[in-house]
Amino acid sequence: MRRLLTILAVTSLALSVSAFAGRTAAAQTPAKELFGAMAEPAPLAARAIGSYAKGCLAGGVALPINGPAWQVMRLSRNRNWGHPKLVGLLERIAVGAQSEGWPGLLVGDLAQPRGGPMTSGHASHQIGLDADIWLTPMPNRTLIPEERETISAVSMLKDGTRQVDPARWSDAHARLIRLAARQPEVDRIFVHPGIKQELCRTAGNDRAWLRKVRPWWGHHYHFHVRIDCPGGSAGCTPQGAPPAGDGCGEELAWWLSDEPWTPSDTPAKPKPPLTLTDLPRECRMVLDARGAPVFGVHPAPPPNPLRRSG
Repeated sequence: MRRLLTILAVTSLALSVSAFAGRTAAAQTPAKELFGAMAEPAPLAARAIGSYAKGCLAGGVALPINGPAWQVMRLSRNRNWGHPKLVGLLERIAVGAQSEGWPGLLVGDLAQPRGGPMTSGHASHQIGLDADIWLTPMPNRTLIPEERETISAVSMLKDGTRQVDPARWSDAHARLIRLAARQPEVDRIFVHPGIKQELCRTAGNDRAWLRKVRPWWGHHYHFHVRIDCPGGSAGCTPQGAPPAGDGCGEELAWWLSDEPWTPSDTPAKPKPPLTLTDLPRECRMVLDARGAPVFGVHPAPPPNPLRRSG
C-alpha cells in the first residue's frame, strides 16, 4: 500500500510539473501562433473579450462564404468569423446595398475562429467586431476558390497621389459607405483620407454619418467596419465615441498634408508579439474550450478545402 501511494504521489507530481511546463510554454508562445492554429470557434456563449487590438472571441460564427449579396475572399485564411452581431450586420448591409446600386459585397477579413492576434496583416480584428469590405463590387457570378485567392482589390486613388481617381470612384461607393455608417451598431468606419475627402465633398447637407467615417493609413482599396461592444460581452472594451463634428476640417487637412506620411528620422522599434499573458485571462478559457457548441451558437461549417492542415 505504501509503495502504491508513493507511485501515485510521484505520478501526480509529474502530471503537475508537466501541466505547469505546458502553461509556461503557452504563456511564452506568441499568441498569434496559438489563436492562428484554431480551426473552429470556441463552443461558448457569444462574447467579445478585451479590446479590438488585444482580446479574443468566444462563440464566434462564420459568415457563409456565399450569400445572396456577398462573397467571402481569401478563404484559405479562415478569417470569416465574427460575433453574431457583426455577421448579422454584414448580411444586412450586403442586401441593403443592392437597393443603393451596389451589386454585392466582396468581404475580406473578419476574425479568426477564436479571434485573438492574427498571424499576419492586422493589429485589430481580435474580438470579432471588425470587418473589411472591398471597394471592388461583387461580379455577377460566383467566384471559384482560386479566384478568391488571386484577385486583387482595386485602389480608389490616382496613382502616386492621395486623391480619389474619378475613373474608379463612383457615387455607388459613397452610397455603400453611407449605408454602413448609418447602421446603429457601427462605431467607426476607417477609410483612406482621400476617400474621406471625397465623401465630405459630395455629402451635401446630410452629414451626420460622416462623424463615424475616420481617416486612416491604407484603406484605399477597402473600408473597415467596426461595431460597438454587443450586449452580453462583459469585459469588452469600447473605443469611445468619435470626436464631435463631421471630421471634414482641420483633422482631415492634417491627414492630407505631407506630415503624417513623412518617415521619422528615428523609426520606432518593433514591438514584441503579444503573448497569452498580455490578453485578458478569459482568453485562455477561449483557447482551451472543447466540446459541443452551446445552445444558440452556430456549429462550425464543413472543413474548408483550401485551408492547410497542420
